[in-house]
Order: sequence, then C-alpha cells, then structure tokens
Amino acid sequence: MTINRLVLTNPFDIRSCTPFECRIKKMTAKADSERFQSGADKYAAYLETPEARLRLDLAFANLQEFLPQATQSLRALDLGCGTGVMALRLARLGLHVTLLDSSLPMLDCARRAAREAGLTEKIVLKHGDAAQLANLFPAGSFDVILCHNLLEYVDEPGAVLWGAARALRGSSAILSIMVRSQAGEVLKAAIHAGDLAAAEHNLTAEWGHESLYGGSVRLFAPDSLHAMLTVASLAVIAERGVRVISDFLPPEVSRSAQYERIFELERKLGRRPEFVGVARYTHYLTRRSGSVIEDGA
Repeated sequence: MTINRLVLTNPFDIRSCTPFECRIKKMTAKADSERFQSGADKYAAYLETPEARLRLDLAFANLQEFLPQATQSLRALDLGCGTGVMALRLARLGLHVTLLDSSLPMLDCARRAAREAGLTEKIVLKHGDAAQLANLFPAGSFDVILCHNLLEYVDEPGAVLWGAARALRGSSAILSIMVRSQAGEVLKAAIHAGDLAAAEHNLTAEWGHESLYGGSVRLFAPDSLHAMLTVASLAVIAERGVRVISDFLPPEVSRSAQYERIFELERKLGRRPEFVGVARYTHYLTRRSGSVIEDGA
C-alpha cells in the first residue's frame, strides 16, 4: 500500500518579496491594523444590525452542519475574532475556543462578553497576527478553525490559509472560511446603488470599498480562492452563499420584523449553486486534502 505524505511549505513567505514590495505590504498591514484598533465599539454596534446578524447566523448554521457531535472534546481557533461573537457561540456548544486578534480593544470586548456569558473557562484570548500562525501555535492544534471575513484585510491571504491548514489537528478537522464575493459587489453596485459604471468595474476589481470603516477591502472570485485553497492543501467539502438577496429587498420589507422568514429563505438560496455565485459573501467549509508534516521532517 502506498501512503501519500504531503510536505507543507509556505509558498507565501514575505521574505521572498522585493524591498519595495515588503514596504508596501507593511504599510497596508499598518493601515488595516489601525482601522480595527479604534473601531471595536463601532464594530460591536454593527453586529446588532439585521444584516450583520444575518451574516453571523447563516455562517453559524452552515458550520453546525459539519461539527462533530462530541463537541466537548473539540478545540477551536477563531482567527480575527473581533468581539468574540462566533467564538462564544462555539463555547456554548462545549468547545474550548482560542480567540486570536491583533486588536487589543477587540479582545477587551471579547473578554467582557465571555465574562458576562459565564464562559471564561471555555475561552482563551491571544493577542497576535493571523499571518504568524506558524509561530503562535504548534501544528495540529485545533479541530475547528474559523477564518471569517479576515482574508479581505490581510496582506497575504494565501499565507493565512497555509498557516491555518498547518494548525488543523487532522484530516477530519474543519477550516471555515468566509470572504466577500466579487460577484456580490457587482450586484450591490448595480441593484443597491444603481451605479452601472461601478458594477462594470467590479467585474474584475480586486478591491472594493468597506463602508463601516471607510477603507479598502479585498474581493474574491471563486477561481482565485480555489487556487489558494489548492496551494494550501485544502479541499472544499461545502460551499454556501451568504446574503444572496437580503441586501436588495425593498424598504417595505422589514429586515427586523421579517427576520426569521428572510433567514429561512437565505438558507435555501445559499445551498443552491446558481445563487452561491452571486451572494454578497461566500462561505467555504474545508478540510486538509493530505497528511501534513513539518518542513524538514
């Protein structure tokens, strides 16, 4: 019997960039870091809105389909955890969750939320950069890793995926990834803003505008994201659309009063391939596609 062993090396190592490229990457990282350092309260308020709740609720419902039943023994990592909303949901299911974020104000919000929920024994807070996963955690540390709306803001999304794949405990462990969809930005510009020029631009745009903080945000097309997953030795086990039609409903449809009905419709649409491709966000549930060993082993 032939045993396939996959040696995982980091093809996204920043050390390979030119001095100019490295300086640009560092400047971008600094801008993104500052964006979140002072915006924890603003982000927490946003999470109370119907559109943010819908994004969280849909992602969590998708994730629950693939969680093992024996959650008490599972260890999870929430990359770019923000105020800890998703991490606390996992902790309530019995998972032990490590929350990683580069923003101390965000971690302070998460700490308060964990204390108020009585979940401090299930939570570990860690200040750090998701791009440095290989230096922060041993290989094979986690059964579940969340990477939700983080890749849009990092310099090297492929490097984060590589680090996350390395940190998965085994071939049955789950890496949950959610990214902003390029196609979703096309429809947003055309339908929501009525801006046909912006819609045409977004067909090939790699960056969009992030309204909450007013900065730039990376957009993902399916082919580019799948290519990154392949390089990181990750295989997609499910692909879901998140917020397919909810952003474009007319004003007479109350997002609050009709929330449950909108949620159920979104769940149905998000499972169908023809709607996944045009959703505002794409949710990928992935597993490692091979047995990973350390460099030089």
